[in-house]
Amino acid sequence: MHLIELDKLQVGERLKKVRGNLSQTAFAKELGLDRQSIARYESGNRVIDANVIFILMVKFNIDPTWLLTGEGNTLDLTNDEQELLLLFRSSPLAVKAAALGALTAGTAQQKTGVNISNNSIHNGQIAGGNIYTLRRQIKNDNKS
Repeated sequence: MHLIELDKLQVGERLKKVRGNLSQTAFAKELGLDRQSIARYESGNRVIDANVIFILMVKFNIDPTWLLTGEGNTLDLTNDEQELLLLFRSSPLAVKAAALGALTAGTAQQKTGVNISNNSIHNGQIAGGNIYTLRRQIKNDNKS
């Protein structure tokens, strides 16, 4: 069995795709790193470590095989979609609820608002529920 050498430059290019339109600084903050680390990974000057790969897998749903080899589940999102997803995932629950409300408002028939009266918002979080139950409530409100 022959070991294959990791192409650090290609890994860096794929990491840039994951980062999308975010600055290296903003992306580094999401990963708990400094900007210089991101710059070194993207330029191929540093091998991406297992902890960063794990964070990308868990937080951003990135397939480690794709990141390291280019094979496997590819990142099929545009840069704008990647940025939106990253911002959504790092937002407080209240912001997520507002974003879902705004995005679903365009598909609602004559429904102008989102009713979240059963939940109280405190410190950016929704008491008595989570984003998934709120999302179901938004969909149900839009049907009525």
